[in-house]
Formats: sequence, structure tokens, C-alpha cells
Amino acid sequence: MRDSYNIRILGQSLFDKVASSRVLMVGAGGIGCELLKNLVLSGFKNIEVIDLDTIDISNLNRQFLFQKQHVKKSKAHVAKESALKFNPSVDIVSHQANIKDPKYNVSWFSRFTIVFNALDNLEARRHVNQMCLAANVPLVESGTTGYLGQAYVIQKDVTECFDCEPKPTPTTYPVCTIRSTPSAPIHCIVWAKSYLFNQLFGNSEEEDEDLQLKDSDKENAQELAALARETEELKEIKAAMGTDAYAQKVFDKVFTTDIERLLSMKDMWKMREKPVPLSYSAIESEASNGSAQATQSGLKDQHVWSLKECFEMFKDSVARLSKRLIALKEKNDDSILSFDKDDDDALDFVTATANLRARIFGIPEKSRFEVKSMAGNIIPAIATTNAIIAGLAVMKGFAVLRGHVDQIKRTYLTTVGRQRPLLMLEAPAKPKPDCKVCQTVSATANVNFGRAQLRDILDTVVVKGAGLDPEEVVIMDGNKIVYDVDLDDNLSKLLTDLGIRDGKILRLASDDGDEIDLVLQGVDNDASAVELLGGPIQKRERAPVAAGQKRAFSDDELEAEPSSSKRAKTDNQIVVIDDDDTIMID
Repeated sequence: MRDSYNIRILGQSLFDKVASSRVLMVGAGGIGCELLKNLVLSGFKNIEVIDLDTIDISNLNRQFLFQKQHVKKSKAHVAKESALKFNPSVDIVSHQANIKDPKYNVSWFSRFTIVFNALDNLEARRHVNQMCLAANVPLVESGTTGYLGQAYVIQKDVTECFDCEPKPTPTTYPVCTIRSTPSAPIHCIVWAKSYLFNQLFGNSEEEDEDLQLKDSDKENAQELAALARETEELKEIKAAMGTDAYAQKVFDKVFTTDIERLLSMKDMWKMREKPVPLSYSAIESEASNGSAQATQSGLKDQHVWSLKECFEMFKDSVARLSKRLIALKEKNDDSILSFDKDDDDALDFVTATANLRARIFGIPEKSRFEVKSMAGNIIPAIATTNAIIAGLAVMKGFAVLRGHVDQIKRTYLTTVGRQRPLLMLEAPAKPKPDCKVCQTVSATANVNFGRAQLRDILDTVVVKGAGLDPEEVVIMDGNKIVYDVDLDDNLSKLLTDLGIRDGKILRLASDDGDEIDLVLQGVDNDASAVELLGGPIQKRERAPVAAGQKRAFSDDELEAEPSSSKRAKTDNQIVVIDDDDTIMID
């Protein structure tokens, strides 16, 4: 019966394409929940969804596939279970994993008819963009920020890719994973301001007496028990507010117990540096026995606090804020404190806790002045915006299956005004001729990683396959140079010893401007260590570089964490933060 309605709406021909297509959805957050629901109700029969994150209680106000009993569980797995209730006949495969893991290589992406991006991370978006280009699979890109959003299609050699536009450095960052895997100072600042401050002094959603542990099966028992433990810990901490033990209870929970709990999730740290829990007693002992703090030059707010200063400021600010909240509650039991960057007590607390968390995760710490300037730029996620953009993404998917990708318009969701509609359309742009991602030649090589050396790549691909002079070539693994004429010590090393593994894409760049993205596929091949597929590499025509001029890599190509953005036709320049779905709009 369900399919009969879809056939009437789509027509038999398009419905058959939809039903036979194989779809990958990357991300199961705000847009992802809406998108997965739309896909299973629209006739898509074969869907894979991948997301590394677990469900947090703050997700429940907009990620409707998740409920309270799902907190701390995998977003991908729970999204699958919930979506199947809408349409049990759909085949959904879920992965709790990082889309950048080596096993999700070009061959894996090539299995899909369409890829839908519902990501919160710009670096991951760039990765999926590159993999879809290499696999020649159409990508439906989408994102939201507040009431704004966009959805559009990326197809190799047909439309511009995610990286075709210049990428200004973002001034705000996505915060979906700030509670589990922070990687930048802003993640720690947002955690301190929007999570910990509200949990202790504001309107804490975590203290919910209506939480019911309904599932009793063995698989869920441990997760539910852990959630019940955390709820009781929070109640105990709040009950101690105003006592001498309050600061230590807070410290022990968020900087010791919670970090140890994260460390128990071993899969999360396979590709990341592990956090190091802090000890209240150890820091207190060191602070009491340490020498006097050295005099700092310059303005007080502009120097970065030491661990001792952060520790002492944490204790002091907790005491000040607790005293204020207790006084307010004596007059009105429903009173709360709200963060204000001009509130010295609140800013001291956020600066101290953000820096303590940054130290745990090996992230650079910030001064009070810097924290104040960074702490007010979060744009909340809007459930309605996510729903609209997810619907548009599915419509783009239908258009891809109809064909004529070059005619699929880019759609922007804007704020309503008298002079413009809610949805704005823009003709798809052609690939930028100078784009270093989609306009770079791609090639694939089968590699026996058990014995392949970097020299094999140089001989088989650079010299024989591309016809380039090895003395005029640079080989890069991401932003790291692994070979040039002055760095030939790596030639005799195994690729695995250089951190190069199955699924990697190496960039080969010559002095005359030729650039090749080489996709490595691991195989068990006794014949050769490296085998170039598809015959000699056909290079694109490029403007020649002046004789004797050495090609220089830009700062963006060599920086540790490249940034990215996209554009949209809106009135105001906005750099996006959203804890689920992030785009850059100007």
C-alpha cells in the first residue's frame, strides 16, 4: 500500500530507480534524523547510515528519532531502529564509526548510487566531498544554521564541488562533539558555557525525575545503569551546593569520572589522542606546595592562566556563583543563573573550566580576554529548519535519479521578507578551473601494504604512470610532505611506516603545475607492490608555470587543520555554529 502512493507521486520509472538505488547517509544528527525518516518513507529500499557520535540528552529537543532511554547509545544504530518503525521493509545498515576511517575508502563509496551529507564537521565534509569525486558518485550536500539553510548537488566535472569557493577561516565552529571529542579551544569554551554552566547554575535538562528505565534486555542494561548513575551523581552534586565539598564534587565528576568514562569507549580513541583525567587532590597538593606565581607582563586579562590559577579560579568562581544562586532561590525556588559575558563570576568560571578541559585533551588554552570574545557566538539548531532542508535534500536525490544533474538548482532557505520568497533558487555553478580538489586528476593504484615502499609509488606512478621527473615532484599525505627532492630518506620506508594505509589519497604535485590525487587500494598482490589501474595518467591542461619557477604550496595546503566554507545568498555575513549541522554562509 505504501509503495502504491509513492508510485502515484513519483511515477513508475522514477520509483523503480529510487527503489533499486543504494544510498549512503553520512551523519545522524539534526538533519540526519529528518533525512532518514524521509528516505524510508519515499521509497528508498537500501540505505546505509554512518555516525560516530552517541546520543546526548540535549539532542532530544530536535532529533526526534531519539528518546530518553536512548541517551548514551549510538546515533546510527538507534536512528536505524527508529526509522524501521516507519517502514519495516527497508534494508538499513548502520555504522557507529568515523567516515574518515581507512576502511571507508573509494571502493566502498563506489558501491552507492547517491551519498547524502548531514554532517556537522567541515573537515569531514571536505573528506566526503573528495571521496565522492574520486568515486564519481553524486553527493547531496546540506546544512543549516538557525533559520538559514541550503541543499545542493555535487557531481564530478558537472558542478562545483564543496571546495571550489575560497575558504575563509571560520570564526565559529561546530559543537556537536564538544562533550566527547573536542579538538579546538572553542569546543572547550562552548562546553563550559553552554553545558556545564547551565547544568550547575542554569536550567539543567539532565536533572529529570521523569526518566524511566524501560528497557531491561542485557544489551541495554549497562547503558541504562550508567545513565541512572550519572543522574544520581548530578543530584548529589547539586545537593552539596553551598558546602565546602561542592567544588571538589563538581571537579571530580567532570574532570575525572566523566573523562575516565570516555576512556572506556576504546573505539573512540583508535584514531585520536587519549584525554588525560585531572586529579583534584594532586593539583591542590601541588598548588599548596608550589612557589609563588611569576609576575606576568601586560594586561591581567590577556595572559593565559596556569593550571594552578585555573584550579583556584574554578573553586572561587563556583563558590561565588553558588552563593548568588542560593540567595536567589531563597526568594524564588525556580531561580536560575544565565551566562553573560559581562558577568565577571560567570566569565571566570567559563575561562577556568574551559582551560582545565583543554588541558585534559591537549588543546591550547586561552586567556580570559580571548574567552570573552569567543563565548557568545553559538547559533542554536532549529528543528523546523532541519525538517525543511532534509525535505529539500530528498528532492535533490529524486532529481539526481532523473538525470540532468547540470540542471538541478541550488536551494537556499532564507528568513522571510517582503521582497523575497522563503526558498531561493540558484543555477548550479560549473567547477572552478583552478579548484585544487575537483579539477585535480585522479588515479587509483592497487597496493600491497605488506611490502610497498614509497619508492614503489615514485617509480610506478610518478615516473612510469604520469611521466613526471621525480626531482620536480612533491608527494603529500594530507598536509604532510612525505617526499620531495630534498626529502628522499623516506623512499626506502614502507608506506605503513609512514602512516600511509588503505584508502589514503596522496597528492602528487610537480613544479610545472601538474597535480594528481592518487587513491590507494589495499590488495594481496604477489606480482607487484604497486599497480597503477587504468593505464597512463592523462593530465589536465593547465596554465604553464614560468621557467625555473618553483611551485609553492599555499598556507591553506600546508596548515594543520584546513578550514572550509560554502556560500549562500543572504543579507548578512554569518559564520555558522550548530551542534548538528554546519555550513558557512556569506
